[in-house]
Formats: sequence, C-alpha cells, structure tokens
Amino acid sequence: MLKLPFLSFVSVILLGSCAVEPEKIEPTEITTPESVSSKSPKEGAAIKSDLPALEKKTAIDPDVMYLLLAAELATQRQEYNLAYEAYMELTKRVKDPKFAEQAAKLALQIKDTHKTSDAVSAWMNQEPKNVTAKKVAALNALRGNDKKIAVKELNALLTAEPENFENALLELSSILQKEGKEKFVYDTLETLSAKTASNKPVIYFVQSLLSMQMKNYGQAEKKIEQTLALQPDWEHPLVIQAQLAVMANDLSRAKTLLNSAILKHPNNPAFKKLLAQTLIKTTEYEAAAELYQTLLTQSPKDGENYIALALINLQLNRDANAETILNTLAEQQEWASQANFYLGKIEEKRNNVTAAIALFDKVTDNGFELDAGVSTINLLAKERKYADIDLRLDKLVKKFPAQKLRFVLMQASLYNQQNQAEKAFSLLSETLLQLPDEKDLLYTRALVAEHLGKLDVLESDLKKILVKYPNDAEALNALGYTLLSDTKRYHEAEKYLQRAIKLQPTEPAIMDSFGWLQFKLGNYSQSTKYLQSAYEKQNSGEIAAHLCEVLWAMNKKEEAQKLFDEALKISPEDEDLLDFKKRFLE
Repeated sequence: MLKLPFLSFVSVILLGSCAVEPEKIEPTEITTPESVSSKSPKEGAAIKSDLPALEKKTAIDPDVMYLLLAAELATQRQEYNLAYEAYMELTKRVKDPKFAEQAAKLALQIKDTHKTSDAVSAWMNQEPKNVTAKKVAALNALRGNDKKIAVKELNALLTAEPENFENALLELSSILQKEGKEKFVYDTLETLSAKTASNKPVIYFVQSLLSMQMKNYGQAEKKIEQTLALQPDWEHPLVIQAQLAVMANDLSRAKTLLNSAILKHPNNPAFKKLLAQTLIKTTEYEAAAELYQTLLTQSPKDGENYIALALINLQLNRDANAETILNTLAEQQEWASQANFYLGKIEEKRNNVTAAIALFDKVTDNGFELDAGVSTINLLAKERKYADIDLRLDKLVKKFPAQKLRFVLMQASLYNQQNQAEKAFSLLSETLLQLPDEKDLLYTRALVAEHLGKLDVLESDLKKILVKYPNDAEALNALGYTLLSDTKRYHEAEKYLQRAIKLQPTEPAIMDSFGWLQFKLGNYSQSTKYLQSAYEKQNSGEIAAHLCEVLWAMNKKEEAQKLFDEALKISPEDEDLLDFKKRFLE
C-alpha cells in the first residue's frame, strides 16, 4: 500500500508555534539563557545580553561597570550561578528591567526555581505589565510543581493578553513536555478551567494535545469534544479530532469529519491533505488523486502535493503520468533529489539499470541519498558488479556512520552471494565484538554458520537471541529446524517449533519446519497437511522438496514426481530440489 506521511498537527501546534526551546534564548521570549551565549565557550561565542546603554551617571560608576563585565564574562563561560548573582546585584543598583530579565533567564537555565522566583519578582516590580515576565513566572511555577502559584500566574497571563493565551499555553507546554511534565501541566489546566469562565476552549484544546503526548487518546477525544462544544468551527481542534479518528483506525468517521470540516473551511488545505491521506489508507487512490489536483489548483507551488500525486500515479501504475510530474519537479532545486529518486525507481521497475543508477546518483539530499545509494547497490548486486559495489559501499559507510549495522549486514549478504561465506562469518564476528547483543548480527551469523557447518555457533547465537527475546518466532524456528538434523534431538526441536507455530501459525517457513518435524516423528498425515498449506502460501523450492520427500515416503511417487517437475520449472537451480532428485530420482 502507498505510504505518505500524515500531517502531524500535534507537533506542528506544540512545537511549530512555540517561540522558544529550553536550550535557546531570545531576549524577549521565554527560554533559557543559551541565547546569551549562543555558542559554547569552546567556540569562542560572543556575549548576547541585549542590555540597555547605561546612562552617563551609571556608566562612570566603577562598581556597576565591574558587575556588568563580570556578569557577561560569567555568562560567556557558562558560569550561570555567578552571572545570576551579578545581574541580581545590578538589578538592585540600576533601575532597568533588562538586568532582572537576564537574571530570570539564567535562573531558568540552571533550573533553580527559587532563584527564578526572586528574579521574576524583581523584574515584575520594575515592569509589572511585561507579558514575558508573566510567562517566566508561570513556567517556573509549573516546573516547580507549585500548582497554586502556577494557576495564579496562568490566570494573570490570561487576564493580561487573552488573545495570545493560546500561543502562551502552547509555548509553555512545549517546553515542559520535553521535561516529562505533561501530566502536571494537564492537571494545572484542569484547575484553571474550573476557576475561570474565559478562554475555556483554549484550555481544553491544549489539554487534548497534552493527552495525545501522554498517549491517552480517550482523554484527548473528550477534551476535543469539550473544545468544539464551545467553539464548533475552530480549525485546529477539527484537525485533531479527525487525526484521533485515524489513529483509532476509524477511517469512516475520519472521512465524515474531514468532509464536514472542508465544507466549513474550504480554503484550509490541511483538511484536504488529511482527507487525501486517509483515502490512501483506504486504497481510494482515484479520490485521493482528485483531492490533490484540487490542492494543486489552490496551492500551485506546493511541491509536497506534486510528490503525493506522483506517488499515487505510481500506485495506479500510471508511470508516465508520474514521470511527467517528477520531471517538472526535478528542475527545481528544492525537489530535485526527491524527484530523481522516484524517477530512478521508475527506471528500476522498467529494468533500465543504467538509467536508474544515473538518476540515483543525482540524489544529494540526505533524506533520500541513503535510500538511493542502497537501491544502487541492490541493482549492481543483480548485475554482479561487486567491485563497483565495494567502492560505493565504502562511500556510504563514511557518509552515514550511524548506519554501520545496516551496511555490515548488507556486506555479509554480498559475500554470501559471491560464495564467500568465510568472509561473511569473519565480518559478522568482528562486528559482534563491538555489538555483542545485536539481534540481527547474531541471527545473520547463525545462518552463515549453518552454511559453514558450524552448528555449535548457530545454536549458541540463536539461544543468545532467545534469552533476550524468548518469543522471537524466527529464532525459535531456525533453532528448531536445525536440531532436526540430529536424530537424538527431535523432542528438543519439537519444543522450539511448537512455540514458533503457536506464535505465527500461518507463516510458511514455520509451517514448513513444523511439517518437517512431523515427518521426522513419523506423523506423515500431519506432515502433509502442514507442508501443503505452506507450499500453497509460498512456492518455495525447499518446501516443495520436503513435500516431495514425504509423498515419496508415503509411496505416492507419481504425485511426488509431478510436484517435483512443476517446482523445478519454477526454481531450476534450487539446491533442495536438486538434492531430492539426486537421492530419489537418479
């Protein structure tokens, strides 16, 4: 199914509308004092204090000048406690609120609620109507778990600027949710809503967002309903309500809500985008394409809509339409990498390897460069151009060091394709010295070990996985199947395979192993049942060879021969089928 990223209005509203973050300061916004020194001392950052020019009388006061220099130097060195003390002393000596403001921000940085409270009090004494000071006071009370003071300060903020109360709440919530205080903020707003008659929709709305952050979706739904009961046409809550329906997989309700919202707000593209994405989830691609066409008329320069429409065309196998859209986007620098990536995928689909690789090589945007590089390596692997692969893989490793595990597994797979299992085993073993508990490394080495006949390593690696992941059906199946090679360990194998089949009863590989177990135990009827079901789900040469052997043992040789002939046509080089032929047909 086509996958497109859903609109993340929670993050857009909670983070995008916030003026600040805890590690970044701006002089007139609530944040921490990091903006006073926007770079670390090691980088030789300049002081950004935004302090007023001193009057002549103050400027020639040596004590004041000394305190000012000491405060700024301490801030530059990130000695915030010393800087705070200096600014507080300046607050007493010079009647200017900027010194108290700087002290308050420094106190926020070191998360000292008492110092913040003192600084804010000094600030508000000099500038009682300053909204930023009120925000800092509210933030400090919330951070300090002082609900009574927090309610008081939030109410003061609401009274001072009711029209900006939504932004203020979102800003404070954004800062505090990063500190894991969503529940306390929610409870404080619950108390505030009981004490005020104004702006209740805003309070309920922010509570719904906080509930979503806490993954309490039922509570979020309740608060959205309370919001819309008081303000039924408010756009942001309508979006969140639809998103909640999507998250609950109630896609029918989501579509109803979004269609209703579009009627109320025909010029808001958010509703149409979310509806289009919901239609994609329900595989209604034609309807989604129509909506994106409407969005393009409404916002002809929105590249995201063109990309989405191109992907829908690809899903509908209208590659030529998608290609036309993507070629236009490829001429725009902002969208070139993304467009070339999907154009490369179209050429890959057409088996035009050279053309596909040329397009992937044009992808330079980090969001797609890794996938383009991996796609190129997969294409070269099909062509068996291993020397070229090695060069490209080296470049990818250097550019994306965080993807080391993925590249190691890829390199091991490439060694296996070249019948260099010992190289693969050595690479995986070396990497396991650095990452001894990495499940994918252990599982892959176990498979390579089986190929090399190192069954003790296979068993050890799989059992190590099962210690940490006892319900890993893949590891249970691999271990159980391997133990079937030892006639003395059938019942031990049965223990693992019983757990695997219980966890994934319809997985063909597990059904095959379980059917093979039944054959080894002499239960031919049960064996045939599982193996036939597995083969119907997956026309694997290995499953076919197992089923052929069981049928042969049951003296159904003609049936076995017929199945073998059919399977060999599909997989003429399959090792298991060729082994059956050698043992029974020659």
